[in-house]
Amino acid sequence: MEVLREKVEEEEAAEREEAAERAEWAEKMEKMMKTAEVSREESVLTQDELRDLEKKLTAIEIPTPAEYSIINKALIDVTKLPASYTSNSPKEEHLLQVADNFSRQYSHLCPDRVPLFLYPLNECNVPKFVSTTLRPTLMPYPELYNWDTCAQFVSDFLTMVPLVDPLKPTVKKKEKAMPKKYAVKPPRDLTSRFEQEQEEKRLQEIKNMEEKQRKEEEERLLKEEKAKPDPLHGLRVHAWVLVLAGKREVPESFFIDPLTARSYSTKDDHFLGIESLWNHKNYWINMQDCWNCCKDLIFDLGDPVRWEYMLLGTDKPHLSLTEEDDEGLDDDDDVDDLGKEEEEKSFDMPPSWVSQIEITPEEFETRCPNGKKVIQYKKAQLEKWAPYLNNNGLVCRLTIYEDIQCTKVLEIKEWYQNREDMLELKHINKTTGLNVDYFKPGHPQALRVHSYKTMLPEMDRVMEFYEMIRVDGLIKREETPMTMTECYQGRSDFLSYRHINFGPRIKKLTQNSAESNPRPMVKITERFFRNPAKPADEDVAERVFLMLEERIQLRYHCRDDYITASKREFLRRTEVDSKGNKIIMTPDMCISFEVEPMEHTKKLLYQYETLIQLKNEEKLSRHQAWESELEVLEILKLREEEEEAHTLSISIYDTKRNEKSKEYREAMERVLHEEHLRQVEAQLDYLAPFLAQLPPGEKLTRWQAVRLKDECLSDFKQRLIDKANLIQARFEKETQELQKKQQWYQENQVTLTSEDEDLYLSYCSQAMFRIRILEQRLNRHKELAPLKYLALEEKLYKDPRLVDFVKGFV
Repeated sequence: MEVLREKVEEEEAAEREEAAERAEWAEKMEKMMKTAEVSREESVLTQDELRDLEKKLTAIEIPTPAEYSIINKALIDVTKLPASYTSNSPKEEHLLQVADNFSRQYSHLCPDRVPLFLYPLNECNVPKFVSTTLRPTLMPYPELYNWDTCAQFVSDFLTMVPLVDPLKPTVKKKEKAMPKKYAVKPPRDLTSRFEQEQEEKRLQEIKNMEEKQRKEEEERLLKEEKAKPDPLHGLRVHAWVLVLAGKREVPESFFIDPLTARSYSTKDDHFLGIESLWNHKNYWINMQDCWNCCKDLIFDLGDPVRWEYMLLGTDKPHLSLTEEDDEGLDDDDDVDDLGKEEEEKSFDMPPSWVSQIEITPEEFETRCPNGKKVIQYKKAQLEKWAPYLNNNGLVCRLTIYEDIQCTKVLEIKEWYQNREDMLELKHINKTTGLNVDYFKPGHPQALRVHSYKTMLPEMDRVMEFYEMIRVDGLIKREETPMTMTECYQGRSDFLSYRHINFGPRIKKLTQNSAESNPRPMVKITERFFRNPAKPADEDVAERVFLMLEERIQLRYHCRDDYITASKREFLRRTEVDSKGNKIIMTPDMCISFEVEPMEHTKKLLYQYETLIQLKNEEKLSRHQAWESELEVLEILKLREEEEEAHTLSISIYDTKRNEKSKEYREAMERVLHEEHLRQVEAQLDYLAPFLAQLPPGEKLTRWQAVRLKDECLSDFKQRLIDKANLIQARFEKETQELQKKQQWYQENQVTLTSEDEDLYLSYCSQAMFRIRILEQRLNRHKELAPLKYLALEEKLYKDPRLVDFVKGFV
């Protein structure tokens, strides 16, 4: 009970202290409000007090943020900036004076707080008020951001499912066990169970010890990281974007980091306090206590007790009042007086001095300074490049390390763009030495994924292909030094699987390459999908060619109502014996097991034809396997050439980088320009045919000039008449043909079919269209002919070759 009493007394004492502190804080705030709201008569100070206050305010020195400027002035050409950057307007000078006075009063009343960030120096060393640096049209809003954060990208990668090793052999399905009465009894296990148990216990103890050491090492590293004190805790200052609730259907206020575009709640533990807020209209100071970080802050900017504003009459938010408080504001006289006072003291914010942001396509594509950005994470490093910055098309690289110091690389992921070989992603595992290349559709060999440890032929590798692009339906090819496995899909022969076993290569004295000396094939295993057009007993499911043993094994598909499948085995013998006699099919050359025996399958002729067909298919399979080996060599050679060249593809719409498109465009412009000059030069000289009749080099006389003019006008007049006659003749011809067609229709209307009537109507429609066009051309020619004649006559009178001779005839 005594312990409980002590606890209760302690809690009551703490509550009393807290209540006393709150009362003291409320009393201070009330005094400040009363001091600010006293009437003009009560606030009149003596001259000595005013001089004393003025001396104190002038003695206060406000440090400007220019001392901590991070602007690289060498990269900024000040001469090209607008006048608003290098000078202040009278209204801005007035605003700076108001801000300076406000800052001095704030430092005098709150000497223990950080100086306000009011008017920093810009890149031209000119003080600018912070609210005038914002453009209303560029105010950030969370719905406008569409950036992917790098941290989220790395976290997504670290939580991905590990890649399956494509070189790991797949587990084969267990075959159906034989009945126990036919199975051979296995030998007895004579090993000691006690020794096995002891060995298992020893291995488990070693494993537990290693696990314990690993956990201790991780805990030690975590403690070392947590033990390091943060020397700047609580001293960091950062500008965040605050989105207030209420407008645009925002349910609650939240912060936005302008560097990453990530949003945070106002109650997040990362925020220790708020010094001030500002927008393009006003500036507010936080007067609330931030002992509980920002969790208890009230973002009602209309409350002058919690938020001290700087300017009056700039559309400042109104205080959110209750209905009871709102009843006291119904006095019309008070409202009119407040309106007059605000009109007298109001100050309009000057317009923003910052120019509108203009980003060129080149700058937008660069995305970051110099086109490269490096982000360091815990045990990871992310590098980003702009497109076309690297010659190999590399745009992103993620490196995963084993240790925190980032000295031992575990794996690397590289992303590529605009590669002609369609390489999209390269995954390098430094632990296993496995490289995995991923390709987009469009590779010359339809390659999709290529997993390998070395580019040397006849080594472990896996190739996956786009099956819809390849004609043979190959989707996957696995290769080892002694085997090759291929998987197919969508083939007309229903082939789904081919496995080739190779033997040791026979050494030759000249060359020992894969092309000149291929690996000998020992065994070929082929599997097929079910062909519904054939019976199950005649549809081969698996076919095995044993070259060294000269045998061919067949296994057919199993019927739906059976549990076993038919099998056959053919023995390949030489076609002639030791005496030179030709060997024909014998019964011992075919061993078969049939689920449902049939008569025709027991005949030697059927078995002989099947054997001959299998021999031909064996040759075809060996040839296709040899082509697969050559294709692998071709792909490896092509990949080496692509890695050395790493040519990048450029869009035809990229006029800056596409040299071929640029040259073609310039050539087309040059051809058009030459064509235009040729047309200008080729314009007909209306006097050239008539001047050609005169002797060369002879000067014109007055009589000759008048004769040339008359002949030119007479010829032009005749050509106008000829053109009118030609149009008239065509018009009359079309009219006569239409009349003949109409007369024919009247005579044969009774015997015409529906098709003939359709043809007649179509002809009439086209003929009427031609007649209307000819009529319009003729009318237009009659209207323009006199104007053309007068224009030519005027040109002749102004022609420099005739102007001296025909002046008197004008």
